[in-house]
Amino acid sequence: MSAVAIPGDPPGGRRALAVWGTGVSVYFVAVIFRTSLGVAGLDAADRFHVNASALSTFSILQLLVYAGMQIPVGLLVDRLGTKKVLALGAVLFTAGQLGFAFSPSYGTALASRALLGCGDALTFISVLRLGSRWFPARRGPLVAQFAGLVGMAGNLVSTLVLARLLHGIGWTAAFAGSAAAGAVVLVLVLLFLKDHPEGHEPEPLPHQGAAYVRRQIAASWREPGTRLGLWVHFTTQFPAMVFLLLWGLPFLVEAQGLSRTAAGELLTLVVLSNMVVGLVYGQIVARHHGARLPLALGTVGTTAALWAATLAYPGPHAPMWLLIVLCTVLGACGPASMIGFDFARPANPPERQGTASGITNMGGFVASMTTLFAIGVLLDATGDDYSLAFSVVFVLQALGVSQILRLRRQAARRERERLVASRVETLHVPA
Repeated sequence: MSAVAIPGDPPGGRRALAVWGTGVSVYFVAVIFRTSLGVAGLDAADRFHVNASALSTFSILQLLVYAGMQIPVGLLVDRLGTKKVLALGAVLFTAGQLGFAFSPSYGTALASRALLGCGDALTFISVLRLGSRWFPARRGPLVAQFAGLVGMAGNLVSTLVLARLLHGIGWTAAFAGSAAAGAVVLVLVLLFLKDHPEGHEPEPLPHQGAAYVRRQIAASWREPGTRLGLWVHFTTQFPAMVFLLLWGLPFLVEAQGLSRTAAGELLTLVVLSNMVVGLVYGQIVARHHGARLPLALGTVGTTAALWAATLAYPGPHAPMWLLIVLCTVLGACGPASMIGFDFARPANPPERQGTASGITNMGGFVASMTTLFAIGVLLDATGDDYSLAFSVVFVLQALGVSQILRLRRQAARRERERLVASRVETLHVPA
């Protein structure tokens, strides 16, 4: 099934790229702040004198806030537009990063990460909406993958730059200094960002209060493409998210006996692999929509196989070549999760894109939050048995795959019906 240009599509071009670049810079900084704990996990445990379960609570609370806000954020973007929501997000995640820098106790640090998660939650859905407003629909998969790629570039900055700053100038200076980036992108948004190109203004939505909210959510959820998108995102994203956000560094250092330098290089490999695979997946999906599900399920299967080989390796430590292959494959998880939006996007009209994207985006973060918590609890309960703790990955993958297989035919049938209806409508548009 090939993508079809929709009459009245935005033209794209340099102006679109400049505006979208302004919006995606906010997401870039949000990801730096979100993943900053991934390189500071062991330092945070020492600073606040907490065990594995308490350490995982930082990321769990951050993701809980993020996931819980996805549908409200989608509704906000549909109603208020991208500029206002992105500006608010920049204010909140910058305040959260500053608070984390100066937190004197575990409790205040938790509150700061929650605030950061709140601001972070406002960014990605806004960037997706911005792309759909400024670029033609046929460019949707590629634009979404580029957004994910820029986010991974933010992860790369936290892995390479923030980690060195943390051990060079100390906790407070590193986190407070990085917060300046939030102020910069806020200024860029206020000065340069526009919600849509001239002549492509969306129809105003009448204020209908709670009834409008219920209708938006219910209509989006009824679409099997939205639900399939959620489960694709759920199943594909979390293995890499958990690894990069918190547990990758402790696993490589404490369970695999690597130095922090070598572990950091493997985390960097995950990010670099993500960026390369994102470009490949985006091109494939943009040209061949039928490849969406094979790419997603193939990524899940390969990830499961590599995790099983690593955790079940008979020696005291997995060999370096196996860890390299594992981290390379984990890099495909982020691009595969973006495919979820390519199921939700064609299933919903423009006025529901934010809401549908919010529902989809909840999937991976709910899975990540669940896995982060389960690993922390199992590590404490088993005396840091990482093989047993990381086995929870297989449980969530099995759940997600079962739901994907259940919904795939229904979603494909509904998408074909929409495509036929769109073509008929196009034929009846007067020249």
